Amino acid sequence: MPRMSRAARRYLEVRLEAAAVRRGGRAILHDVTWTIRPGERWVLAGGNGAGKTQLLKLVAGLVWPAPAARPVLQYRLGRQHGPTPYGFKEQIAYLGAERQDKYQRYAWNVSAARIVGTGIHHSDIPRDALSAADLRRVRSVLGALGSARLASRPLLSLSYGERRIVLLARALVSRPRLLLLDEVLNGLDAASRAHILRWLARSRALPWVFATHRAEDVPAGATHALLLDRGRVCFTGAVRRAPLARWLGAPAGSDPTRLTAAPRRRRRAAARGPVLVRLRNADVYLEQRRVLAGITLSVRRGDWWLVHGANGAGKTTLLRTLYGDHGVAAGGLIERAGIVPGVPLESFRKRVGLVAPHLQADYPRELTVATVVQSGRHASIGLQGAPTAADREATRIALATFGLTRFATRTLAQLSYGQSRRVLFARAWVNAPRLLLLDEPFAGVDLPTRRSIAARLVRAAARCAVVLATHRPQDWQRCATHELQLCAGRPLYCGPLRRRGEPAGPNVTGLP
Repeated sequence: MPRMSRAARRYLEVRLEAAAVRRGGRAILHDVTWTIRPGERWVLAGGNGAGKTQLLKLVAGLVWPAPAARPVLQYRLGRQHGPTPYGFKEQIAYLGAERQDKYQRYAWNVSAARIVGTGIHHSDIPRDALSAADLRRVRSVLGALGSARLASRPLLSLSYGERRIVLLARALVSRPRLLLLDEVLNGLDAASRAHILRWLARSRALPWVFATHRAEDVPAGATHALLLDRGRVCFTGAVRRAPLARWLGAPAGSDPTRLTAAPRRRRRAAARGPVLVRLRNADVYLEQRRVLAGITLSVRRGDWWLVHGANGAGKTTLLRTLYGDHGVAAGGLIERAGIVPGVPLESFRKRVGLVAPHLQADYPRELTVATVVQSGRHASIGLQGAPTAADREATRIALATFGLTRFATRTLAQLSYGQSRRVLFARAWVNAPRLLLLDEPFAGVDLPTRRSIAARLVRAAARCAVVLATHRPQDWQRCATHELQLCAGRPLYCGPLRRRGEPAGPNVTGLP
């Protein structure tokens, strides 16, 4: 019997042959043959709806292959092997957006340390107290990801990116024999992305699969690539030979607006319109903790505000404050156009288009696409009554605008994460908004969709205002007019957009 390598003894091998997956009566994956071996590090790419998430879930044992396909599944760990994931599932760590959304949906708001500790016991929520050894292990993993400071914070008090880091720590603390990461860098600032990419590049023996929609997010240590096109494998092999540019585009430096954005000087020449929302010396507290401090800005029709800063800087809180989800503390002021005593806040919200990760998590997965888009007419989650003829017509137009007509009767559970994000754009568009609030709007969205939506955003900006929070401000330099840079909830810079490399002046730093 040949001698087994150390990596083969320690890490998991998974082999699929002729595997297919069906969901909601529809075929998602067709005839997939793939082997992941110890020491291999895979990039997984494909358009929205290509089946990437379902393929990762199939490997992780979270979904079953279609029985009619007569697939072969083989799991091997050292001398142990079997034709099903049972007995091996606890050796596989899978992290995707759905897990993060679940914590928000069910309000599981315990400390980050306890959430990370659930990875040790392979549960979603804490069941047992963590031992002193468990706590040392948890703090060690958080420290390795540069996030030890988050250990005592309640999970839902963290920013979207900080929660993602905590859940990555949860996956790593289990000491997996195979790591599956689905768009794991979404919502992370540049420093956190670089930290995680370096960690992956150093992980030479641990096999991992890394799904992404961006060329600049491909880890340097990747050895292989698998590309999916409408549920079928169209390439599998060495990453150096993979046609990744077809799905991921060019690396960092080529922005999604470059083919569509109007020159900045033309946008700046346009007269600024009336104020839609204004903050003056605004402080915002969440759970008795100050998240924003001393924010003063005015958003006028025709403005395009670019909001950026590190994870936890307060970007999402700012957008939700403008929308009306959070109040301003005494001593500060928020003014919204048309909102005077006796006028409900909903009348403002109906004129606002909102796209944000928390909104995607809040919607029940059994709602249809048409219902989600129609709910935008009422600035609500779901519908409280039957839609009117006007609701149905506005929904029809919004669905067609974003290429979603054929998805109208499907539920959110039947869509990919990127497809669901496109539904939120249609929801935001359904009332022809005067103000667009966009929080990391392109998370999980493929390259063709990013370009298409970017073009619509640029055209819409001529008749409304845009406030866009992003960790990739370089993507929007050509169309933004103003910027707000936040650090720990305080403004480092607030004013007209600076040119790349422009000196920041006292107490102001340049663009990341």
